[in-house]
Amino acid sequence: MVIYPDIEIQNGRCVNLRRGHMQDPIVYDISPLEVARQHVSNGAQVLHLVDLDNVMRGGHDNHQAVIEIIQAVNVPVQVGGGIRTLEGARFWFEHGASRVVIGTAAIEDRHFLQELCTQYPGQVVVSIDARQNKVMCHGWTQETIYTPLEVAKDLQEHGVAAIIYTDIDLDDDHPEATFSITTQMVDELHIPVISSGAVKTLDDISTLRMLPNIAGVIVGRALMNGAVSLKEALAVCQQPDSHAEFL
Repeated sequence: MVIYPDIEIQNGRCVNLRRGHMQDPIVYDISPLEVARQHVSNGAQVLHLVDLDNVMRGGHDNHQAVIEIIQAVNVPVQVGGGIRTLEGARFWFEHGASRVVIGTAAIEDRHFLQELCTQYPGQVVVSIDARQNKVMCHGWTQETIYTPLEVAKDLQEHGVAAIIYTDIDLDDDHPEATFSITTQMVDELHIPVISSGAVKTLDDISTLRMLPNIAGVIVGRALMNGAVSLKEALAVCQQPDSHAEFL
């Protein structure tokens, strides 16, 4: 299982969102570039970057901050956040991104997704975010009628490289939240599944690691606030019966 350190950028700053609210982020007193370098020096094999301003189509232009990170590190970088067009995806590939992460656009525009996967085979990841087993779009602001498993089963037939499943209930510390939907996704899909929003402690990484066929886990806030050490997390994932590789 691969650890994907998550770096979220808003107004040029390294942040994390409280319950997905763009207006009230946790702001860290460290630049995104410095965080990226720290993660790599601590053993990160890949980075996950999100341009939060681009998700909502407004605010600061973070493109240069993301490009600086891609150029500064020697590990693959996957980039997400408001990528809705072929031109937008092509921009990131031309600037060194190893993969792009598509969210709302993949769910709402299958033609776009199919074209993108055809042009960039193995380099397109789709992010599915769900609250109370319903897929959410547009930065967690709009609920759909679909379950994450329904959407994922359809999307995997379009040639996507992997599915990122964000369990918003776990991220929100909902009292009844469990790993059950993540487990179901891993069991019933034939493409790699990357968990997001599920890690608060090192024990959560240990739990996810035991799921058959899980490809990776995105960890953001727990790394930034020190609840999880990247070196310890990597050590858990590198125990003998962990076989997943970055795809």
